[in-house]
Amino acid sequence: MVFIENEGINDPHLNLALEEYILRNFDRGEDYLLFYINEPSIIIGRNQNTLEEINQSYTEENGVHIVRRISGGGAVYHDLGNLNFSFITDYDNTKLNNFRNFTSPVVKALNGMGVKAELKGRNDILVGDKKISGNAQFSSVKRMFSHGTLLFDCDLNEVQKTLNVKMSKIQSKGHKSVRSRVANITEFLPEPMEIQSFRKKIIEEVYREQENFKTYHLTEEEWDGVKKLKAEKYDQWDWNYGKSPKFNIHRTKRFAVGEIDIRIFVEKGTIKSIKIYGDFFGKEPVENIEEVLTGKRYDLAEITTALAPIAVKDYFGNVDQQEFIDLLYGEDEV
Repeated sequence: MVFIENEGINDPHLNLALEEYILRNFDRGEDYLLFYINEPSIIIGRNQNTLEEINQSYTEENGVHIVRRISGGGAVYHDLGNLNFSFITDYDNTKLNNFRNFTSPVVKALNGMGVKAELKGRNDILVGDKKISGNAQFSSVKRMFSHGTLLFDCDLNEVQKTLNVKMSKIQSKGHKSVRSRVANITEFLPEPMEIQSFRKKIIEEVYREQENFKTYHLTEEEWDGVKKLKAEKYDQWDWNYGKSPKFNIHRTKRFAVGEIDIRIFVEKGTIKSIKIYGDFFGKEPVENIEEVLTGKRYDLAEITTALAPIAVKDYFGNVDQQEFIDLLYGEDEV
């Protein structure tokens, strides 16, 4: 097994691009291990509707990255207190959905540090009834990886804030996350430890029985390939939001002028149809607004730009522009 050094990069877009680049471009017949630590971010599962998983206003205000990964499973929060690992190997049917095969050295290392961890269920590592690690897999025809996150000293308050969805009236075909009771590994360590020391101990355990310990640094040309993949995929709205499964959104609010009831159908991140109902009075037909928004991305900035020339009060009475935008794409009212 070859350990690949990610050079201390904390950008989740680049780290996920690195993982996929290794999977698709490095030699078959060799196993690779990658560790990375990300800046505050929510990593969305491949088959999830991003908007169902995140508190978008909070993530935007606090600069939390939103990145979709190529593996399935639920949304997870990463920050500088999370250690993420990825075992990249040739495809083997016996390894698919066999998380024990990949997590056993991690569990062994944790127990060696005095943390009584064990794999429970299909893909979670727990201490008692508290989850400290979630795992997921991806496979292509020839290669696969099994990766997971270790909650070492994560800000658990941020987990709640970033994943506390504020737009609830969404019905989609996405795979929704199941929230578990989580805890940090630091809570169970007999003695304090820094995350880099923790990383070192995990690596030592993985390689304990390896005769040919090797560390690999990517070439400049390989890094160029990783950065190209990042720019073309992991930095793109179409991948991080637009890949969400088709979904319906129902937004309704009662204003002084009456109730406005909006039904939106979104597919691949784009508004395919929108209908506006209600008992309001306006001089202009709401079909004009429906026409303007149809075909636009279901994205706050694009919706705001599309509605900029529209005098909303002509359609609904005394409802201002921002109130209407908030109804289309805002938090639920408490």
